Amino acid sequence: MSNAFIYLCIGKIYYWHMTLQQLRYIVAIGRYRSFAKAAEECGVTQPTLSGMLVKLEDELGVRIFDRSSKNVSPTAIGQNILRQAEKALSEAERIKGIVAEAKGCVSGELALAVGPSIAPYILPSFIRHYLKDYPAVELAVEEMKADNMAESLLRGRLDAGMAISGYSWPGVLEIPLYTERFMVYLSESCWRKLPVFHPENLEHENMWVMKEAQCLRQSAFSFCKARAKGRRVYEAGNIETLIRIVDENGGYTIIPEMHLPLLSERQRANVRRIDGDYLSQRRVSLYIREDYIRQHMLDSIVDTMKKFMPAGMMDNRLLRHGIIL
Repeated sequence: MSNAFIYLCIGKIYYWHMTLQQLRYIVAIGRYRSFAKAAEECGVTQPTLSGMLVKLEDELGVRIFDRSSKNVSPTAIGQNILRQAEKALSEAERIKGIVAEAKGCVSGELALAVGPSIAPYILPSFIRHYLKDYPAVELAVEEMKADNMAESLLRGRLDAGMAISGYSWPGVLEIPLYTERFMVYLSESCWRKLPVFHPENLEHENMWVMKEAQCLRQSAFSFCKARAKGRRVYEAGNIETLIRIVDENGGYTIIPEMHLPLLSERQRANVRRIDGDYLSQRRVSLYIREDYIRQHMLDSIVDTMKKFMPAGMMDNRLLRHGIIL
């Protein structure tokens, strides 16, 4: 499959003929900034990749990349060419998607990104069920922060992304997936006899938090807001680390509901629900481009989630009506 470009300039006609394969090559080089890695990604030898790039540059009459023995980087015009190449490849994939939708089949490539704070709870079961139920789909999953996810969606590098709800990006559609409660994890010496957690009881206890994942932006009980109260706040890299810190040093932290199965029986005895009118939950959404058309592919994501998500956690509208584009 190929595209032909005719350019008229000062009475002369320039005929450019470039293939989608060439566009894939230069996009891969731009992504990895390495001929070796790009060649591996494209399934060709490095000389083949280099030769196709030189041929395209000669045809266009511009240098797309500056390259040295150590570095490969796009030129100023090369950056513009890469953006257009990504758009062209994305549109070509949309044609495949139209055909697949018309046939009612779920096949082809699915590039999915998942936020780091939810990936440990979603990916193991999701990958297992998805590969079993949709063998015709070439699944590629990547952990990715939300801002990078938005850029990758808009540039056509991703089909969909899962991240905390509430982000608003032009050109990106948000679809609520599920809501997860937060629980309090206490040390054994920290008000353990109380059946529920009352925030005022632990005003002077050590509080251990993650910098981003536990910042409940819409919560009346927020670990981020608690910094202003003069409590001792420590930051760790992941939930598992926080739990170990609490076990060894006392105090408390909050953990997502889906972390409970990963606790030992003894650790589960230290978990308390949050009492009162405190909003202690996080919502997770699926993000796609507004012009995304692969309805059956989105349905495959939702149907897979239904197989392992705890009862009552999935969005009710999604359960009743599915995703409607």
